[in-house]
Parts: sequence; C-alpha cells; structure tokens
Amino acid sequence: MASIESYQLVLAAAAACEDKKAEDIRILALDPAESGLSDYFLICNGTNDRQNVAITDEIEIRLKREFGVYPNSVEGRRQGEWILMDYVDFIVHVFSPEKRAFYGLERLRKSATTITVAELNAELKALITASREKAAPAKKPAKSSAKKPAAKKLAAKKAVAKKAVAKKAVAKKAVAKKAVAKKAAPAKKSAKKTAKKSL
Repeated sequence: MASIESYQLVLAAAAACEDKKAEDIRILALDPAESGLSDYFLICNGTNDRQNVAITDEIEIRLKREFGVYPNSVEGRRQGEWILMDYVDFIVHVFSPEKRAFYGLERLRKSATTITVAELNAELKALITASREKAAPAKKPAKSSAKKPAAKKLAAKKAVAKKAVAKKAVAKKAVAKKAVAKKAAPAKKSAKKTAKKSL
C-alpha cells in the first residue's frame, strides 16, 4: 500500500509532465509481488531528446521545491532517448516515441494496472480522509485526559489559596482581639482599683 506522500509525489511528477507537454502519460500501479521496491511507473514520451530532458528537469525541480525529494539516480539524461528517474516508491520513464514503441514497458508489465491521474487523485483523497478519521478519535481522549489533570491542579491551587486567605483572616482577627484585649485590660484594672477604693 502506497503512502500519502507517494501518491502526492506521483501526481506532482505527472503534473510536471503535463506542463512540459509530454505525450501519452501513463501511471502503472505495479503488482507488489513483482515490483520489488517500487509501487508505480510513470511513463511518458516527448517529441524529441531535448523535450525529454526538459520534462525530467521539470519533474526534478518540482519535487525538490515542493517536497524536498531528490531522485536516487537518474540515467540516460545525456542521450535523452530514454531517461529513467528512480524515486524508490515510483520510477519515471521518459522516452522518445521510437524507444517507447521498441521497449514497450506497458506490454512487459502485464500484471500492472494502468491508472489515470483522476483515479490516483481519488485514491489520495480516500487515503487522506481515512487517515484523518483514524487520527480524530485518538486525539480526542488525549485532549480530555490532558485537560483533567490540569483542571485538578487548578482546583487544588484555588483551594490552597482560599485556605491561605482564610488563615490570614483568622490571624488578623486574633491580632485585633489581642489589641482590643490589651486596651481593655488597663481600663478594667483602673475600674477595679476605683471599686476597691470606694469600699
């Protein structure tokens, strides 16, 4: 099963081929049992060797700029009749019309299925929505569980703060009572003395 990035790379390479007026663009989905490492072949042809080089240059520039991906190897660029670009997940073959007819890669890969750009786009959208649906339930519990400890910590801090405020208020009241008691004590003593004298 190809990854989302593989689909995006193949589609970007196909778009680069279209921009450089490549002819008969085909995407072959290779049989995993026979293909080894690659998932796709992107096959097209230009009208001459110079156009073939321009097509491969455009593919390389676009994938480097948009995805930061470079081909593992490029072969045949100097001759320009059959240029092969190996991107591991997919391989680009840019032929001259004569070489494409002679080698007939589509005939050699009988187990491969031909996919249009529209079909590949549809597969990419389906894969993206499926990955989002898988990720959505996994994220929700993580968020709620992350919020609960934070809420508990906040509640605990508030409770500690309330207790501290209450202790301060009690301490202030106690200090005020002592101050009132000290002021009242000399007045009581003088009242007692005057009462004794009168007796």
